[in-house]
Amino acid sequence: MTSRLRALTATVLALALTGCGGNLGDDGAADGADFPDRALTLLVGQDAGGSTDLIARALADQVKNDLGRPVTVQNRPGANGAVAAKELAAAKPDGHTMIVFPGTLAYITPLAVTPAEAVDITGYDVVTGISQDDFVLVANPGTGFRTVTDIDRAITYGTTGVGTGSQLTQALLFAQAGIKATAVPFDGGAPTLTAVLGGQVDVASVQLGEAQAQIKAGKVTPIVTFAQKRPSYLPDTPTAVEAGYTVPVQQSRAIAVPKGTPPQIVDRLRTAFQKAFAGQAYRDFNTQRLLTPNEVDGPTLLGQWTGSLQTYRALVDQYDINLAGTA
Repeated sequence: MTSRLRALTATVLALALTGCGGNLGDDGAADGADFPDRALTLLVGQDAGGSTDLIARALADQVKNDLGRPVTVQNRPGANGAVAAKELAAAKPDGHTMIVFPGTLAYITPLAVTPAEAVDITGYDVVTGISQDDFVLVANPGTGFRTVTDIDRAITYGTTGVGTGSQLTQALLFAQAGIKATAVPFDGGAPTLTAVLGGQVDVASVQLGEAQAQIKAGKVTPIVTFAQKRPSYLPDTPTAVEAGYTVPVQQSRAIAVPKGTPPQIVDRLRTAFQKAFAGQAYRDFNTQRLLTPNEVDGPTLLGQWTGSLQTYRALVDQYDINLAGTA
């Protein structure tokens, strides 16, 4: 090979290496070294103003500091979060698109829809668990209901939709108590609570944080909570277990990304969320919203949710509950 040809070959090779990032096999996008290189999106499958949305915004406001990039919350309501989850599944697995994944979508909704419609959490990579919150059954004061045994007639009850904890808590409670009840579905906790306040329904199961203000104001009456222990602001309201019913239903949430996201990027995101969890601002947010931290890693969370699905499926079968027909 002549010296001129050797020089030309070297020039071509150098240009090729430059196009590859200057080093074969050293792709920053693939190994996460440059992550994040732009703004991130955090999807929420519920309307703005609800508990999931508020949690998402509280976290986005904190993790942006560690990641050094804006984190924009985008609401994609519909089907208890399934609309947003399907959008995430189609996103590029580079860590720039995430979701606040509601646990009920993974362990209650599958009991209410066909297998083809169900969303499988194992089809995503879980970054971290977030928190858990509990439900409380509230009644319009005009009903006169103060305990479960007071409910001595056929009633209507509001739910936050098909396949939600709101739906399952009440379906299980009324089945065990022998109460004839007709479900009236709404899209989220806020409209469900509004329906109780307005007398559109007799009772409804909503999250503790959402009901707190109206309970303290005396505008709704707490009947029973579905928490493991009595909340501090409801010392005189029994849990379902104390009232004699088996209703072990809670809401849980996690941060997830598309399946196939590089492990280094998942780890980087988890570190950012762990720092947000440790911050006083977010800890105060949890306390104010009555949220119990559940900041576990992905494998632990998947184990929890798989166990919940098995538990709830057994209870639905035991009490012959058709969630698809009792929205």
